Amino acid sequence: MEQIHVTIKLFAHFRNGRFKEANHPFAPGVDCRQIILGLGLGLGEVGIVMVNGQHASLDQRLKEQDTLALFPLVGGG
Repeated sequence: MEQIHVTIKLFAHFRNGRFKEANHPFAPGVDCRQIILGLGLGLGEVGIVMVNGQHASLDQRLKEQDTLALFPLVGGG
């Protein structure tokens, strides 16, 4: 089965019990939403999604050697 390899970078508390940066294989056509949910993150927890340093939508499909960076919502006041 064909696979693509995507580097995932997690920030702040998303790293707790997970990883800071890792390269994972996925089926071609995987999108940001599928990866986020696969990591056990809620879509409402994610503040910023970036692919290769550019803001991305949840529906953006990833390609071989893309880097997906996920930042949580930041609360405060």
